Amino acid sequence: MAVAVAATVSACSPKFDWRDYRSAEASYSVLFPDKPATHTRTVNLDGRQAAMTMTAAEVDGTIFAVGTAALPDAAQARHAVGAMRTAMVRNIGGNITKEAEREGGLEVEAHGVSNARPMQLHARFVARDSRAYQVIVMGPEKAVDAENIDTFIRSFKLN
Repeated sequence: MAVAVAATVSACSPKFDWRDYRSAEASYSVLFPDKPATHTRTVNLDGRQAAMTMTAAEVDGTIFAVGTAALPDAAQARHAVGAMRTAMVRNIGGNITKEAEREGGLEVEAHGVSNARPMQLHARFVARDSRAYQVIVMGPEKAVDAENIDTFIRSFKLN
């Protein structure tokens, strides 16, 4: 009986448990599909060292993440956005299949192969003042539908 109840409860639990997240440090809000974790590390953004804070959640091997980095000025933040774009596409050994400016940022879709698995990347890159942002969904090809990708990326708002 207990096994049947557990199986029924787990079958009813949503795969995506959307929750509002607000960053006090980087002044943005976004909906994550699960409880996110945050960590900060130093990264190289095309020759510039910067502390990047990444807040991310994973669902079925797909990462939903927002990365932010504070730079010395707005010009360096705009340059960092380009470096972020290049690094994320490189992470999946990808090629950009769509790219467009939208809502004050650059949106990118890329497809590639990582560890012999077809991968997808959907991302939005934004520079505001001296801060660079990347909003990404990255994981196995077709693991997440367009509606959930869109929910995450479109929910990102700068405060």
